Amino acid sequence: MLNDIEFINGFSVELGDDYRLAKSYVRDIPTQALVYIRSFTHKLAAQLAVQHDVTFTSANLYDRIEQLNLRRVIDVAAVRALHRLRSDGNRGAHPEKYHLTQTQLVSIAEKSIHQILQIIAKLYPSLHQGAAPRYQFEAFDSYAGRDLCYRAVMKNDPEAQYLVGMSLKAKGLMLQEQERALAQTTDGSLLANSSSSSSSSSNSAESNTPSLISTTVEQTSADVFAQAAHWFHIASVHHQAALFEHGVSLLHGYSGAANPATGEAFIAQAAAQGIVNAQALLGFFYLVGSDQFEVDINQAETLLTLAANAEDAEAMSNLGVLFYQNQQFEQAYLWVNKAAQTGYPHAQYHLALMLEQGEGCQVDIATSQQWMQEAAEQGQLDAMLRCGSDILHDDGASQQQLNIAEHYLHEVIKYGRNVTAMIELSVALADGILGRIDVVQAAYLLQQANLHANEIQRQVIEPLWQSLLMQIDSVIALNPTEDELATLQQAKCLLV
Repeated sequence: MLNDIEFINGFSVELGDDYRLAKSYVRDIPTQALVYIRSFTHKLAAQLAVQHDVTFTSANLYDRIEQLNLRRVIDVAAVRALHRLRSDGNRGAHPEKYHLTQTQLVSIAEKSIHQILQIIAKLYPSLHQGAAPRYQFEAFDSYAGRDLCYRAVMKNDPEAQYLVGMSLKAKGLMLQEQERALAQTTDGSLLANSSSSSSSSSNSAESNTPSLISTTVEQTSADVFAQAAHWFHIASVHHQAALFEHGVSLLHGYSGAANPATGEAFIAQAAAQGIVNAQALLGFFYLVGSDQFEVDINQAETLLTLAANAEDAEAMSNLGVLFYQNQQFEQAYLWVNKAAQTGYPHAQYHLALMLEQGEGCQVDIATSQQWMQEAAEQGQLDAMLRCGSDILHDDGASQQQLNIAEHYLHEVIKYGRNVTAMIELSVALADGILGRIDVVQAAYLLQQANLHANEIQRQVIEPLWQSLLMQIDSVIALNPTEDELATLQQAKCLLV
């Protein structure tokens, strides 16, 4: 019986190469596996177009899948499957934008591999005029990482060196996010305690995931970034994508002090060589200005369009921003919508706002809410704040919805130190909106809000502060139990 790689090769040798590489990197470098999955999806769409005499009118994969759909080349289930692969493939390019852990990335990559097998089995008869052969799936392994390390060190292989650097960069970004979250809370703080159980389970799952470069508890994001920068520097001489990453590492100071002038120069060189990520970032520089590049809207539009047509979600989103700033709302809506369709959470949030206001489109509150919820579920902080606040102000919200709202607001506070979220959650805990009253945490949140608030926000906090003090004093006057009194006094100490 065939194995799964032989099965895909039997369908198409060209697709087989991407499938084999994607599968080999699932456990060690899931971000790279997802990049190959995106490439696989592009090539599959192109093969279907050739088979059915379809001429694509756009370089954008979303548009191409929809064109196949309109021509009835594939059925609705296949359209959905291709869009899922496209969306998951895009996550590999910017995992930090989705707040994804290594464990989650591995899970997404594994599911995508199985989705590929399902869609190829479905499409096999139409291409080969016969039933798909039976095959046996061979389990994922972790040998690719060892082979990469060997090639990077012993063979001086630039591609392997680049991939080792990418694996380390992904780990560094995740460590950095964890460090930032921990920095928002003090040891023993109420917010830290409220989320400790979920954090510990996440860390446990993370430790069981095989990885290319094992990191110890003692390693910091700075350590890992420095290692990534080392490999990007070595590979950059012969590898254009590594040149871009080397530029980024200098821009952000992976190895110490930042060097934006040299970093941006390398990024521009990589963009000139057609590296999509470099075109997207250079376009952003021209959009907002940077150390070496002044604002140039025409250059920004040219570069962002190139990257957007190559399916870079961030470029699509920034192109939408460019058109929005120019009051070209229909064009802005077009590109923000495309970015949102890729699964990019920032674009999903902005698309929700445009649908709510009818900017470049018809007002559609129901669809706006769906996109807002999708963005919140993917960790977009503004969307989480909006959804969490909306739930707390909904008298008909279920307890399950209230639990989601509390989780969202905790996340916004943890990652963004957001004063509005602190106030909303404090009021909810003081008034029992979440199904319980917790004056200690309410007082702590209000104290933190006051610490980080601006003058306008402090005017909102002041009456809430006095109201909570009065609430605490009134309960103390009712002769509570010894334990209750201790809790109330603890809350009062936070406010006086």
